[in-house]
Amino acid sequence: MCIRTGRTALLSIAMVISACAAASLPPVAAAAVPVPSESAAASQPWDTTAAELDRVIQKTAADAGVPGVIVGVWKPGQPRYVRAFGVADTKDCTPMRTDLNMRIGSETKTFTVTALLQLVDRGKVGLDDPISAYVDGVPDGEHITLRQLANMRSGLFAYTKDEDFQHLLATEPHRQWSPKELLRIAFEHPNQFPPGTQFDYSNTNTVLLGLVVEKVTHRPLSKAIRDLITQPSGLDHTFLPKAAEFPRPRAHGYTDQTPDGTVADATDFNPSWGWAAGAMISNLDDMRSWAKNVATGGLLTPQTQAKRLDALPTGAPGDAYGLGIDINHGWIGHAGSLPGYQSLTVYLPAQKATMVILLNTDIASNGENPSTLLGRAITQVVSPGNVYGDASDQD
Repeated sequence: MCIRTGRTALLSIAMVISACAAASLPPVAAAAVPVPSESAAASQPWDTTAAELDRVIQKTAADAGVPGVIVGVWKPGQPRYVRAFGVADTKDCTPMRTDLNMRIGSETKTFTVTALLQLVDRGKVGLDDPISAYVDGVPDGEHITLRQLANMRSGLFAYTKDEDFQHLLATEPHRQWSPKELLRIAFEHPNQFPPGTQFDYSNTNTVLLGLVVEKVTHRPLSKAIRDLITQPSGLDHTFLPKAAEFPRPRAHGYTDQTPDGTVADATDFNPSWGWAAGAMISNLDDMRSWAKNVATGGLLTPQTQAKRLDALPTGAPGDAYGLGIDINHGWIGHAGSLPGYQSLTVYLPAQKATMVILLNTDIASNGENPSTLLGRAITQVVSPGNVYGDASDQD
């Protein structure tokens, strides 16, 4: 989907949040988190950092019109920082909580590609196998490899850029999509460039990899991800839904991806259009565990993890993309976005630090995703030498 500035939508959400504040429910309420006992001298630096994080998160969220956000930051030798700010439901002003289930959008790609790489480790598939060996009808499929699909260099058209698809997504948000329908839309367009020659972020690539995982494992992708990843990793609240199911407790999500650009409650929108590329659900605790696991290769051999992290520049300053994983100014992980929700789950090996951000809107602010704005603001405090989404080196 294209990014909109969403100024009218932001004003609408800001009015709702103000109404919640007027009703004596604070629009930015920090969750209470126990801090290990320590001397006053030792705690003072962390107390100062935590207070600054509270300030920048609240300001950034307010400026971007974010109804609610969950944030977790973990660094060795420091108390954890876990907070929930704002509201989970703008209708009744229910406060955001740190234990809510959230849609995680394109972070789903890290799971689908991890499943593929486990099959590589087991000798079931090869990264340089052509996609034509697994899926029929892919344009130039005999020359497009699984590696090129995983690192977004296949040249296949992204079905999300199709205008008819965008119209259907806005006008029929509860529609159930099949992978074949999504690929048919993509394949109606010519390939964008010869495989391996350029970077182009495309859900089409990961949907194809999802079909590969299904074919090789002889299981639906949801069960393959469960058996290969979430169960062995103890991710009890992370799964790929079949349709629009979304277990409670959950946050309501808000989007302006509607026919007239007005804000809609997207909680019950059907994410099947994202499938292997963007439909999964998780929560803060699970994503904290997954952040380190996926960044350090906990489920893969060292050789395969090295291939995963052999990232190539995307064209954005300080950003490179590997095999279903992004490396942004040293932070390894992925961002996610779909109507009503955004997320960011990353790990910084240099500091063994983890950051997870989950929010209940995808409405852009001044052309930027709110998850990026929050990631930048937080890392300016906790890792000034590694600022996520750093815009200072742009032309």
